[in-house]
Amino acid sequence: MTMVHRWAAAVLRGDRDHDTERSHAEGTAAPDPFAWFSAGLDDLVATLRAAPDDAEAPVFLKDAPRPRLFWARRQAHETTIHSVDALAASLGGPPPTADVPVTPALAADGIDELLCGFLPRRRSTLRSLEPRTVVVRCADTGHSWSVRISEEPAVAAAGTTALAAAERPDAVFGGTAAQLYLALWNRAFEVAVDGLAELVEQWRTQVRVEWG
Repeated sequence: MTMVHRWAAAVLRGDRDHDTERSHAEGTAAPDPFAWFSAGLDDLVATLRAAPDDAEAPVFLKDAPRPRLFWARRQAHETTIHSVDALAASLGGPPPTADVPVTPALAADGIDELLCGFLPRRRSTLRSLEPRTVVVRCADTGHSWSVRISEEPAVAAAGTTALAAAERPDAVFGGTAAQLYLALWNRAFEVAVDGLAELVEQWRTQVRVEWG
């Protein structure tokens, strides 16, 4: 996990000599994995705090904020989602949302990053031969998004004002921000679906965010 922390810190610092394969090997061989994890996380936090607001560094998502905020946000969700994976491994299955300590604000931000940042990328695999529209609504925070799915990369927008007045979404995914966060990142599914139920399975099979 903190191979990614070390990589993100190196990118933000402009360290072109960082070797992710070597970092991964060091982590795998570390006699104390938790100490190695903590050292990488501490270095990332220190790098984020030291970086100026106008720091120049590469980013890779659509609709991305400035690099310092981009990397803080990306690593916050990277770490949170993989902490859910660790909890799931210890439980032998997806944890109930109530057992995941994620705030509504963080969850809503993570949904926004996925829908407006990851899904519109050319490498995203969410596609449909027949155009579909999914609306995502957070019952507790009031946030909502519309996602248009077609043969091209998805088009996502915060709010539903982009929908035509007479347009009816093919499905609405509803629940708390935390429930939707875990569901849309494919870690659990405790949300209500109003509309085409097959869009749930399509989401589960087609929405994948992987290291590349």
